[in-house]
Amino acid sequence: MLKKVIRIVIILIVLTPLISFLAWYFTPKKYLTAAIIDKTVMNADGQEHISFHWVLNHNRFLKNNTSGYKASADYFGFFPKKDTVYDIKGLERFSKESLSLLSDDADMLYITDTYGIYNQEWYAKYTEEKKGKLYGGLSIEDMNFIKQMKVKHKLVIAEFNCLASPTPKVLRDEFESLYKVRFTGWSGRYFDSLDETTNLELPGWIMSNYKSNHNGDWPFTKDGIVLVNDDSGTVVILENETHLDNPLPFIYATTEGQEHYNLPEKEKYPFWFEIMETDAAVNKTYASYQLATTEKGNQELAKYGIPERFPAIMSHTGSAYDFYYLAGDFSDNPIGFNTSYFKGIGLLKGFFYNAKEPSDRGGFFFKFYKPLLTQILEEANDKISL
Repeated sequence: MLKKVIRIVIILIVLTPLISFLAWYFTPKKYLTAAIIDKTVMNADGQEHISFHWVLNHNRFLKNNTSGYKASADYFGFFPKKDTVYDIKGLERFSKESLSLLSDDADMLYITDTYGIYNQEWYAKYTEEKKGKLYGGLSIEDMNFIKQMKVKHKLVIAEFNCLASPTPKVLRDEFESLYKVRFTGWSGRYFDSLDETTNLELPGWIMSNYKSNHNGDWPFTKDGIVLVNDDSGTVVILENETHLDNPLPFIYATTEGQEHYNLPEKEKYPFWFEIMETDAAVNKTYASYQLATTEKGNQELAKYGIPERFPAIMSHTGSAYDFYYLAGDFSDNPIGFNTSYFKGIGLLKGFFYNAKEPSDRGGFFFKFYKPLLTQILEEANDKISL
């Protein structure tokens, strides 16, 4: 009897992935022409946009009759090659006429990351003279394309840092006016340790900026949230137990967000986020961040006019245009692309992340990003099919 059970278990282990793959393979294909902008690609795996390509592939969206989307090739922006060699294939090379043709062909635009690449990051050895931007920020051509997509009633999705530095302020203002959102200048991120002696992921410039305004002091050793002002460089630290009852930022979905986009009521988000504002008469907010601040934390936020609750997903949908702003680095998640080839993989999502690890973003991807983008893409496809 035991041998029979073992054989059945082995057969299930072998057949389940095959059945899952075949179910994915025979899922009806859909066609969606997505223009994707990513200017922050340090290696060929396309970490900053791979989550979106995962959702496209998993839901069988193809870019034409024969080909699916490749994370290493299907985007506009920075293309790393061997060593320090690179190509730049952004919209900056397009004429007005070419941009118009592209906006005719494209069904949607997703701006996943425009922070860009900096000389001191790209080159292993550099001099002080080489510091500075190599490529990045929204360009005039990007903005012209965005405006054409809106005029032509096409879907536009934008997320974290497309409005922050190095995007010129004049283009930030133009984007904000176009879609009635506003970047306050503040961004933040959870760090599992603020101890500068042990956490090598703490950016040096954050500590330098803070120390320059606090007599060289950096007294933090626990985990917590770092808030940075893009315009002034001001750094605010919210440390666990002192300023925070819970060090992790959480996203809370509205009832409509839960019902329409299949979002969880509450999900942690331990990566980069923005503090945004929106015109409620134009855009709906489907989810918001909430910081679990103590009284001392509230006092620290009040010094700088920073709210403890602010939008995470803002959207305008309708016959005129469709627009989503995701106020976080949502499409940057450490996921394996190969899992996108298996239908029903979400049923096993618990195997792909560690819920007990505060910094783990796998849960956010499977429980929040995947259902959100799946619903957005399905609605875009329905409109195209009409």
